[in-house]
This record gives sequence, structure tokens and C-alpha cells, in this order.
Amino acid sequence: MTLNLRIASALAALGTVAFYPGHARAESSAELDCKLQFSLSTWSVIYKHSEGSGIVTCENGKSMRVTIAAKGAGLTVGKSHVDNGTGRFSDIHSISDVLGDYAQAEAHAGVVKSGTAQVLTKGTVSLALAGNGEGVDLGVDIGKFTLTHAK
Repeated sequence: MTLNLRIASALAALGTVAFYPGHARAESSAELDCKLQFSLSTWSVIYKHSEGSGIVTCENGKSMRVTIAAKGAGLTVGKSHVDNGTGRFSDIHSISDVLGDYAQAEAHAGVVKSGTAQVLTKGTVSLALAGNGEGVDLGVDIGKFTLTHAK
């Protein structure tokens, strides 16, 4: 995948997310603004496995530590990690709405410096992720991204 195609894909994903949260807020004043700070390590050889942790913070002052697990399959190979990644949720009314399984589809490519920008969905809830890291990865995969309350 060329660098220009990666940049165009990331901008399209971020543009979609930038429009959607504002549109949702206009429809419902009860929506809660929540964000995710995370770190994630990934390895893949056809099967993709990611593990990480993060903290969700909401504008009402509530916060929750979360565990991240992602599994998928596709044409993918590599090993990478993302530190200090960010995420933004849409259509959240309670901090517990962020927990659960999100559908994930991703195209990724990176050597040494790696990056991600993607939008995940769980029913009406969406999560836009962005982050930079290091590693070697290449591929296309689909799978499941799960947030659970950290013990």
C-alpha cells in the first residue's frame, strides 16, 4: 500500500468521525463526550492478536480503566505497538456504554514507524481510533475489538 493511499484512508476515516459526533450532539443533548487514551501491542501472521490497556474519561468527570483485546483474520503479517493512542466515542449516554465488542476492519502498512486510524462500531456507538507506534506490519484484516472493565 502506498504512503499516499494510507494518508488518504486515514484522512477519510478522521473526516467521517469529525462530522458524525457533531451531528449526533445536535440531535440529543443527553450525549456524553468520552475519550480513550490507550497503548496496544499487536502481532499477526494471517491471524491477528492485539492486547492493551487504556483509560476512558468523560466530560462528567467519570473515568474507567479498560482492557483492550482485538482478534482478527486476513492477509496480514507483522508485529507493532502503539503508545499514547487516542480514541473518541460517539452516541454515549453512560460511561458503561463504551464496554463491549466493536466490529473492526483495517488496512495497515508500516516499517519502523507505524500508524493507525480507524472507526469501529458497536450498534449505534462508534469509536474513532488514532495512534502512532513502531514495528513492521502489512495487511488487511477484519475482526473484533473488545473493551472490558479492567480488574
